[in-house]
Amino acid sequence: MIAVLALGVSLAAAAQPKALGIRWGFNTEISYQHNVSGADFVEANLGTFGFNSFDISSTYNFMIAQPAWTARGEWGFYAGPGLALGVNKGVSVAVQGQVGLEYTFWFPLQLAVDLKPQFGFWAHHGAGFFTEGLYGFLPSLSVRYRF
Repeated sequence: MIAVLALGVSLAAAAQPKALGIRWGFNTEISYQHNVSGADFVEANLGTFGFNSFDISSTYNFMIAQPAWTARGEWGFYAGPGLALGVNKGVSVAVQGQVGLEYTFWFPLQLAVDLKPQFGFWAHHGAGFFTEGLYGFLPSLSVRYRF
């Protein structure tokens, strides 16, 4: 029974669409998406924030709309909440929001433009508001391989 259950869970996870690529903007990150429920997906990013700190973040994005603007490929408008953790001479902890527009071609390429501001605190010999997170209001471009 345990083997059958493990096989079923791994097959269900493998059947979900995924995407892996790079996200450029105020930051440069390796970006991974994994669909979890219908068109909703979790996005996990690992890289720099402001080019001077290491950042790891994850966002649960709800697919708000998928307009049929083109005959081939798929458009998607998404938004969702998330968390981020950064390290640069100290530690930053932040909540974040993400809103974006993506296009997945009929071949395995996905392009996206999004905003991902962060609001939080940093700590290093004191504490303060994480003002660098507001640079997330600048647009970022993502290029991902969809599989």
